[in-house]
Amino acid sequence: MPREGGSRLTPDTGPRIPRPGGYTSPVITMGVEEEYLLLDPATATLVPLADEVRAVAGLQPAVDACEVQSELLQAQLEVATPVCTELADVGAHLLRLRRAVAVAADKAGCLPAATGTAPLACAAPPAVTEQPRYAAVAAQVARLADEQLVNGMHVHVAVPDRRVGVAVLNRVRLWLPVLVAMGGNSPLWWGRDTGFASWRTVVFGRWPVSGPPPGFDGPADYERRVDALLRAGAIMDSGQVYWQARLSERYPTIEVRCLDVQLTADDAMMFAGIVRGLVATAVHEDRQGLPVTPCPPEMLYAANWHAARHGLRGDLLDSRGRRHRADDAVRALVGHITPALDEAGDTAEVTRLLRRFLRHGAPADRQRRALASGGLEALTDLVTAM
Repeated sequence: MPREGGSRLTPDTGPRIPRPGGYTSPVITMGVEEEYLLLDPATATLVPLADEVRAVAGLQPAVDACEVQSELLQAQLEVATPVCTELADVGAHLLRLRRAVAVAADKAGCLPAATGTAPLACAAPPAVTEQPRYAAVAAQVARLADEQLVNGMHVHVAVPDRRVGVAVLNRVRLWLPVLVAMGGNSPLWWGRDTGFASWRTVVFGRWPVSGPPPGFDGPADYERRVDALLRAGAIMDSGQVYWQARLSERYPTIEVRCLDVQLTADDAMMFAGIVRGLVATAVHEDRQGLPVTPCPPEMLYAANWHAARHGLRGDLLDSRGRRHRADDAVRALVGHITPALDEAGDTAEVTRLLRRFLRHGAPADRQRRALASGGLEALTDLVTAM
């Protein structure tokens, strides 16, 4: 979390190939990062075994050592897929990496958990990973480092340049609350139900630069704002710009990071397709010179909080403060990106995965059902199924 991106994610816009719709367009590449907690198999409490799991995972022939990475705390780790053009490849890599981590964790004596927050309280804060930057972050944020037991899913999507990247940010930011509502997978925090679908969104919102990004006048404005934060000492470096969507400083991508880690690789693949569709739609709108829908920052923040609180169980707010049924908001999102899904050849797969996702219920609801029906054992089984 407190560093930027996985070392494998270096997407570009790829070759130009024919797509449905009668015209030729670039294939937009993408990559995904996922974060997991490490749990004791008997108690479901956190265990600081990330180094051990990474060491074992790196020895597997199907895994590059750089694909399994450290995180701020020793009870977490992160995986990063290679650059992908096809959505099916994203799913295959995520499934491969999840299985590799599960095998490595078993050998190290723990279980990886795909949940946005720690389900049980810690007897003591997990140790900070022994890296200079992590030590500096822990010194900077004090108690917040101890409580950074949250796991996200980050989707990198290629953009041609930073001007287009900023234009994309200005457009996708309006849809981030819908993604937060759909992807909420963190209802529990240290042994209690928070009442939120995504408590991770609340925890992450405590960092100095977090939440939905503001609107920008262009790439120079983006750089000016980040430089001002750096000069003020509000952040140590640009890697601490934790907006829910941001420009990558290392790769030619937009990084959408508002989603909790997902329970299944299929759900993660679905969201990767949706995010790529959002970025591709924004690129198309920018090329067409279409106006950006204005959204006051306070309204976007309120919509984001509301989405984290209620998930898909209640109404969602739009950029004008109007309430919509959650299913109508999801339908509007899909309608918005359908031409881009068609162009990428993703429509059938995203539609299939979305139908199954909605039939099973949002992940926060699945966690609550498991806990209610089978207690901690059933909840642990759910979040560690990988």
